[in-house]
Amino acid sequence: MVLFCQKKLMHLLHLIIFFLAVGSVALMFYALLVETGNIVNLPKKRIGFYNFCLWNETIEDLQCLMIKDFEKIDIHQAVIAVARVLVYCPLVICLFSLHLIVHVQGSNDRMEWELILMMLGITTIMLPGGLSLFLFQVWTWIQVSELSVGFIALAGAQVLLVLQLVAAATYLKISNSLESIHKQGHHQMLPESRHSFEK
Repeated sequence: MVLFCQKKLMHLLHLIIFFLAVGSVALMFYALLVETGNIVNLPKKRIGFYNFCLWNETIEDLQCLMIKDFEKIDIHQAVIAVARVLVYCPLVICLFSLHLIVHVQGSNDRMEWELILMMLGITTIMLPGGLSLFLFQVWTWIQVSELSVGFIALAGAQVLLVLQLVAAATYLKISNSLESIHKQGHHQMLPESRHSFEK
């Protein structure tokens, strides 16, 4: 009965992990590709991982700075480049992780689940790390009320990634427990079969 409940729980956890993975990928896709990485997207201001546009009163239009001009306003090019890598890489890693999650459906391949867990751990560090680096560089030009839907989507993706990590760790723990019980049962059966053979 306990084994049956644990297997049902594992099946439920697998479904939860799958839907969390789909949700996190969808949110990152929206924030980084649909919103083009803009964390501020207003008529008079557009700031993102590939845009830095401020309102110019003289020409009455947005004026966008090139990356080579960032040093003039105390924004370091190298830090922005690292932030981009840290924020955009999790989307690629999560797509691969989602493929693995679908692939391991119904199987208890520990190595694949450990790989999924490792990838989730990496993404939960990379995404907030890159976002924090970027915000640290551009915070002078941003107010909290100006943060866009793209920023909220990235924050939501981070929450889903953490939940996914917890669910995957729980799944692996239950899987290891079931494997341990199975091995113990197998070892107990061996002496009994040997004893009956001797009779």
